[in-house]
Amino acid sequence: MDGVLIDSEPLWRRSMVHVFTTNGLPFTEADCRITTGMRIDQVISFWNNKTSFTANETLVKDAIEDYLCELITAEGKPMKGLQQALDVITKENMVIALATSSSTKLINCVLDVLEIESYFAHIQSAEHLTHGKPHPEVFLKCAKAIDTNPTDCLVIEDSLNGIIAAKAAGMRVVAIPEEHNLNNPKFCIADVTLPSLLEFMPLRV
Repeated sequence: MDGVLIDSEPLWRRSMVHVFTTNGLPFTEADCRITTGMRIDQVISFWNNKTSFTANETLVKDAIEDYLCELITAEGKPMKGLQQALDVITKENMVIALATSSSTKLINCVLDVLEIESYFAHIQSAEHLTHGKPHPEVFLKCAKAIDTNPTDCLVIEDSLNGIIAAKAAGMRVVAIPEEHNLNNPKFCIADVTLPSLLEFMPLRV
């Protein structure tokens, strides 16, 4: 969802920098990129283990998500080519599902702002799963919900953690990374890399 459907990665970074800094942890956008694609509770635990800054990680999580929802509602924009890609996939009679590390609260916020919920046959959050990305659980659970073999699934991902998770699930992957990662050699594990959804078509990879 984040970075594929909605241009929310910059908003995520702003929210994390704001809340972490407010809670006494000096934090930068560069720090945010280290954990891109991870579930937010895992991100908070990652940094709290490195430099203890809070005794209540749940309160920090809620503060980040609340602030992010405000930003998405005020400034959220679809990724370039999103509507075109949704229309192309729909015309191919493919089932579209959403698998995301984000919470149900954020999913509802994004889908309300973009008004695209009707395109998805199933929506799967990793919020309450045992594992978050780069573990494949969220993708495997999503495939099962739409009664589809993982090897018949094509995942569109923007983060390295998401790509690793999808490949671990046995799925094919189209990577659409942020601009600074377009030439990142680590993204070569994806089957196809595109600069944006504008270049998306029914790919046979």
